[in-house]
Amino acid sequence: MDQDSIPPAKRRIFLLTLLGGVGAVLAAASGWPVWRFLSPRGDEGGAEKVQVARSMVEVGKAHFFSFRGQPAVVLQTSAGSFSAFGAVCTHLGCIVKWVPEKGEFLCPCHAGRFSTEGAVLGGPPPKPLESIPVAIEGDQLFVG
Repeated sequence: MDQDSIPPAKRRIFLLTLLGGVGAVLAAASGWPVWRFLSPRGDEGGAEKVQVARSMVEVGKAHFFSFRGQPAVVLQTSAGSFSAFGAVCTHLGCIVKWVPEKGEFLCPCHAGRFSTEGAVLGGPPPKPLESIPVAIEGDQLFVG
């Protein structure tokens, strides 16, 4: 088939349609992460109270678990003294880790540091870790 048999106007329309489709796909692919970042988070559900065995949390150690669909941590700072926090850094949302040698939480993304009370010790986090109430009933901890 001869290339001149397709009129230039039809070729132009085809190419513009193809280019528009590719552009729309690229715009959607790059816009989706931005939209998800800027949109408010919905309630992800999860248990309102989480039960953790006291034996899971030794003195000076931390136990990570899921609370309301987000990572959380319970810590026994001294015998019988428990505290719980959301394990999401208040800077950019990275998950903090417990550093028992220093007795503090560390955000691996930008070196944010938090005390055993959740207070900011250093780095870029603008506010402390979210505190979660802890109740002790026998051999169980009820977080939430």
